[in-house]
Amino acid sequence: MGYQTVFRRYEKKYLVTQEQYDRLAAVFAPRMERDRFSESTISNIYYDTPDFRLIRRSLDRPAYKEKLRLRTYRTPHADTEAFVEIKKKYDHVVYKRRIGMNYQQAVDYLDGAPAPEKTQISDEIDWFCRFYEGIRPAMCIFYDRLAVFDREQPDLRVTFDSGIRWRTDDLDLAHGTRGRLLLDPSVRLMEIKIPGAVPVWLARALSDAGVFPSHFSKYGVAYQTMQREEKTIRFNEKGEIYCA
Repeated sequence: MGYQTVFRRYEKKYLVTQEQYDRLAAVFAPRMERDRFSESTISNIYYDTPDFRLIRRSLDRPAYKEKLRLRTYRTPHADTEAFVEIKKKYDHVVYKRRIGMNYQQAVDYLDGAPAPEKTQISDEIDWFCRFYEGIRPAMCIFYDRLAVFDREQPDLRVTFDSGIRWRTDDLDLAHGTRGRLLLDPSVRLMEIKIPGAVPVWLARALSDAGVFPSHFSKYGVAYQTMQREEKTIRFNEKGEIYCA
């Protein structure tokens, strides 16, 4: 298979400036290595219901939330490796399950075709799509990623995403990574992914660089931007008016 299909970990997010990035990079250099997709432009299609039920619920910060996306690690052709992923978060722990196939198969699968290979994970995705009736492509999000892992603790992974951009038209990853910038170009989104507690050396490095956690969601911030521009009133899961 050649790729990991199941993940269970904590994910901590931080918005870092260029100066903070440089300070962290100096600490990481002697002990971190680049991973398989160390430098890549990641392309995603997030799937949601017509009333954006998934992202609205996520923005309410419930104890449990979930999302569905299609991901590639470059602008794809029909036969480019792609992943269909369900990502869930419960009580601060992230659970990700994914299956691999080529891009055209992934698009067809999420449009209702049978999975190329039936597995437990494909069964979960099938159930997800039935439960969220009318689920369809909702937004493309792209970013340039640098990913590294700790030589002494390989399960500790750190990613830096820059040039985060999004679009809600032309929801086909094969058509390139055009999109509107979500952040100032000088700011990166750093994510620390780890099965347990952050090690002391890393906690000290974050403190020394003045870096603090953020509740930043790429899809969430893009959705809120879209809602502000459309001036559309929506309702949350409790039936209350939702202010984006």
